[in-house]
Amino acid sequence: MTTRSDVLDDASSASEGSDQAIPSATLGGEQKGSIEQITLVLFIAVPFLAIAAAVPLAWGWGVSWLDLGLLVFFYYLGCHGITIGFHRYFTHGSFKAKRPLRIALAVAGSLAVEGPLVRWVADHRKHHKFSDAEGDPHSPWRYGETVPALLKGLWWAHIGWMFDEEQTSQEKYAPDLVKDPAIRLISRQFVYWTLLSLTLPALIGGLVTMSWWGAFTGFFWGSLVRVGLLHHVTWSINSICHAVGKRPFRSRDRSGNVWWLAVLSCGESWHNLHHADPTSARHGVMRGQVDSSARLIRWFEKLGWAYDVRWPSQERIDSRRKQEAAEPA
Repeated sequence: MTTRSDVLDDASSASEGSDQAIPSATLGGEQKGSIEQITLVLFIAVPFLAIAAAVPLAWGWGVSWLDLGLLVFFYYLGCHGITIGFHRYFTHGSFKAKRPLRIALAVAGSLAVEGPLVRWVADHRKHHKFSDAEGDPHSPWRYGETVPALLKGLWWAHIGWMFDEEQTSQEKYAPDLVKDPAIRLISRQFVYWTLLSLTLPALIGGLVTMSWWGAFTGFFWGSLVRVGLLHHVTWSINSICHAVGKRPFRSRDRSGNVWWLAVLSCGESWHNLHHADPTSARHGVMRGQVDSSARLIRWFEKLGWAYDVRWPSQERIDSRRKQEAAEPA
């Protein structure tokens, strides 16, 4: 069974063994320029303002079933693209995928508007290597353990770290993905996937209602509100799930399980088990822990699209329990 550091070690070995420089899988390379920083501000601020306006708009004008349908469909399409694709598959190798599924997961994750695939993976692999220690890109404990320090750290872990100009090395942390021409192309075309993700709900809303108003409300709910909500749920895994939550499993960091985020995060908020066993395809391993990502991976496996899935055995789960949390014989 693959250990916590196997994926990182394999990536580093591939990088060190390469005689030629690996091309960047993002248009900006390893540094964020001023244009990219401004764009980042817009992609954070505009969806957030849409969320703030959602309640009074819904109260005053109402929201149609079509708008809600667009929001829910594109939310969970992007969310599972991130959780199954970017995270469990590309970052941790929790399963192997046939080529069409591999491409589909790369595109679905890109529609979540959370940055280029390879940059996302490199950041997350680095996070696991230094989780809640010096070198972690987004630990909420970065500034200390006092209340003011933790509040500052939560802001950093949630949003602030994304404005750091120095980027995680793709060559060191994700050479396996950079070397794949199709994945490198999808990652470099992030701007186009973003435009597609924002345009589709408006197009569907306009065509179904045959009105510009339908296109506007489809864009507002299915694009802006959806992206803003998904952003903050995903970022909460970095911030909230590393500050609070139950910790029944042994891990070398402060990752915790936050039950009220489970459905919205597609199972990612069962974060303690994930850090105790990063390559596990299932994060919600205890009774009642909803993990829709694991369910979909199971369906992919039954369809023959996914194989060599790293399902955690009961013995493996028990071996990672804290001694005081172990069930009585």
